[in-house]
Amino acid sequence: MPRFADHLYRDGPANPFPGIKALERRLGREIPHRLGSNEGLDMPHRALEARFGTALCELARGYGDAGAMGVRTRLATALEVELDNLLVDAGADSLLALSLRAVAPAGTTVVTSAGSYPTFGYFAAGQGCRIIETRYREAPGLLAPDLDALAEAATREDARLVYLANPDNPGGHLHDDDAIAALRDALPEGCTLLLDEAYHDFRADAARHAVLPGVIRVRTFSKAHGLAGLRIGYALAEAETLEMLMKVRIHYAVSSLAEAAAETLLDHPDETREHIDAVIARRERLAEHLRGLGAEVLPSATNFIAVRLPDAELAARVHGDLLAAGSLIHRPPHPALGHVLRISAVEDALVPGRLTALEEALTNG
Repeated sequence: MPRFADHLYRDGPANPFPGIKALERRLGREIPHRLGSNEGLDMPHRALEARFGTALCELARGYGDAGAMGVRTRLATALEVELDNLLVDAGADSLLALSLRAVAPAGTTVVTSAGSYPTFGYFAAGQGCRIIETRYREAPGLLAPDLDALAEAATREDARLVYLANPDNPGGHLHDDDAIAALRDALPEGCTLLLDEAYHDFRADAARHAVLPGVIRVRTFSKAHGLAGLRIGYALAEAETLEMLMKVRIHYAVSSLAEAAAETLLDHPDETREHIDAVIARRERLAEHLRGLGAEVLPSATNFIAVRLPDAELAARVHGDLLAAGSLIHRPPHPALGHVLRISAVEDALVPGRLTALEEALTNG
């Protein structure tokens, strides 16, 4: 069982605002007259309706379902897990922060890979955690978090939490399910594995959706489902773990519009599958194009490619030249991965001339 913040082992606190939907489920009937929640239910929303239509206005006036039952029910069916193993929140980033808040109080130690998704480190630093970083494994065609090093550091430093993005961000590497289970088994008792699976929809293998002891799996609707602007994601974990997270969660973390959009997309999985297939095809076209110019494009199980350049100075120059020309790609801010450039596999990246600065750097040696 993971170790949580000491105060969370006490009874409570009880959520004072579980929401009208939770009350309706408890009573087993609808409550048609909402006279006590002080929402702007009478707001005419003429301006909103003119721009976005009636449906948005109806969703906007009232609080969403704090339990996100519609989203969780659909996810439980799709993933073949229990409802109690799912928690919906305002995107993967919110779930990372929520996990840290519950598991790693100020002064405790967390472990991550040097150069991995920087938002985790930002949240951990803001939480007052002690952050231990391990280096990536690098070899020709390989840039991957070192799972053995993560486990060793967690044991040595008595870490409360280990963070791993899988597939990796920014490198794109995928560790298979057996490797993840072995990492979990190698961690010290009481240490949580926070598994950031924002890109799991783009995996070529059939990923299991197992609920693993001591693991919080975090996923998002931002990538494969195209809902980044609405901020919605979910965690997959043991029910006891999610109960602890609920003690420190914002009551209405997810908007009614985000919930409705996620429900709609989960009801139309063929549309999401079509998008995923198109992204993967673009990713491979982009990788092939740049490899043809001599680039080292790393294997990717995500919706982006990572190009490893000879040094950070060249990567910084290419990044700056592209930005000056109006093209924003990503260069990791951590010096350990400053020689890597990450490019999203969108159609715009394949437009001739869009990546001229990179193409010229590759062809000019």
